[in-house]
Amino acid sequence: MFTPLPLRPSLLLLAVACALPSLSVAAEPLKLPLWPGDAPVGNGAFAPSQSGLTVHLAENPNGAAMVICPGGGYGGLVTGAEGHGIAAWLNTHGITGIVLEYRLPKGNSFLPLADAQRALRTVRSHAVEWKINPAKIGIIGFSAGGHLASTAGTHFDAGNPEASEPIERVSCRPDFMVLVYPVVTMGPGTHAGSRKNLLGENPSPEAVLNFSNETKITANTPPAFLAHAADDKAVPLANSANFHAALQSAKVPSKFLELPSGGHGLNGYKGPMWDRWQTESLEWLGQIGMTSTR
Repeated sequence: MFTPLPLRPSLLLLAVACALPSLSVAAEPLKLPLWPGDAPVGNGAFAPSQSGLTVHLAENPNGAAMVICPGGGYGGLVTGAEGHGIAAWLNTHGITGIVLEYRLPKGNSFLPLADAQRALRTVRSHAVEWKINPAKIGIIGFSAGGHLASTAGTHFDAGNPEASEPIERVSCRPDFMVLVYPVVTMGPGTHAGSRKNLLGENPSPEAVLNFSNETKITANTPPAFLAHAADDKAVPLANSANFHAALQSAKVPSKFLELPSGGHGLNGYKGPMWDRWQTESLEWLGQIGMTSTR
C-alpha cells in the first residue's frame, strides 16, 4: 500500500488554500505624497511638506470616493477613528476612502485648504486607475476636519487650464459633502481652539468672514449631509444648523440629522448615535445618486 509522505508546513498551507473557496484579501493602502516637492505656503512661497494621502481602495467599488478630513482642532489629526476607521467603513459599502493628512495651519489659514483642494484634484486625476467616477468624488470631515471639508465645498475652482502640472488643471470641487459635528463658522459660536489655530490670535474681520462657510454658499455649492448632537458642548449645534439653513435657502440639496445625544465625538465613535449618522448618510448618498446603499 502506498503511504503518502507528510507535507511540509508550507506545502500544507498551500494545499489548504487551494482546497478552500477563494478568500478576498484587502489590498494594502496606497500611500502617496500630496505635493511632488515643496508645497505652496501662500504669497507665491514654497516649503517642504509632509502632507499626504492614504488611499483605501474598495474591493467591490461602486464608483464613489471620499476624501477624509480627520478632526483635531487644527492642532493635530485624529487619523484613527476619524481617518482610517472611516475609510474601512466606506470600503465595506463599495466607496473608496482617501485619508488626507493635511498641514496644520499654525495661523497660516492657506495651508489646510490648499491640501484639501490638491487632494480632490489628485483623486479626480486618478479616477480611471482607481475605478472612481470623477463625478462622484465627495469630502467628509469631522469637527475641525468638518470645517476643512465645508471650506473645500465653498472655496473651489475648475482648475487652471494653463497649469504646467496636469493635476492642477483638474477641478477641486467636491461632488458632495458629509459633515459630522463640524466646525463651520469662525464667528460667534465657533470652536475657539480651531479658530485660533487656523486664523491666529487676532484675526481680521475679513479672515473671519472668509472662513465662516455658512456665508459662502451659492447655488453651485455641492449637496451636503450634516450630523450633529444637540448636547455637543465643544462645537455648538448651530454650526450645522446654520449651514443647513443657508444650503436650503440656496436650494442646494441637503439633510441635517440632529442627534438627541452623543456629545462631541458621539460617545467615542460608537453606539446608536454613531451608527445612525453612518446609516442615514449612506441612505442620503443613494437618494442623490452618488452611490448605491448596501
